Amino acid sequence: MGNIIVSEFMSLDGVVQAPGGPDEDRSGGFEHGGWSFQFEHGPEFEEFKLSEVAESDALLLGRKTYDIFAAYWPTADSNDPMASKLNKIPKYVVSRSLEDVEWNNSTLIEESVPDEIPELKREVDGDILVYGSAQLVHTLTEHDLIDEYRLMTFPIVLGSGKRLFGETNDTTTLQLVDTKTIGEEIVILTYQPTERDT
Repeated sequence: MGNIIVSEFMSLDGVVQAPGGPDEDRSGGFEHGGWSFQFEHGPEFEEFKLSEVAESDALLLGRKTYDIFAAYWPTADSNDPMASKLNKIPKYVVSRSLEDVEWNNSTLIEESVPDEIPELKREVDGDILVYGSAQLVHTLTEHDLIDEYRLMTFPIVLGSGKRLFGETNDTTTLQLVDTKTIGEEIVILTYQPTERDT
């Protein structure tokens, strides 16, 4: 049985949009692209990200994150262990607008997430890693399909942008299972869901 692991770069006010580049995701008039690069990541952070990918058995991505990844990683240096793993690993892409996914080992999921993702969790024996993909994460959260959140929290308030958790009538209780500090500025908080309150 697979576990869905959501891994996000996140501001203090919960924004996960476009941490990695100025043009990464400008939807909604977002003007803060590349905000995470204001802070020193360092080798410890890179080691964490590499180990996270190395221990994963599949990727689950929304359309926009897939487009960003598929435009970069297939042509990245094959000697880069991150690129090597991402290009080999099975990838599942949730989209109703894409007609085809060309990145190696990618499978398109066009049907209902609440129906398809539990089946995917039964098929994959290991971690299914979700990067970015805010809209997809909202749906996964709504249907209690996430097993762990890894929130790389940066000391910045952006004020606008796509947030990790969307508005809902329900509340979700999370249990803090690990805390890791990278350098003097970045804190990685790992949560697992407990029981859901209504």
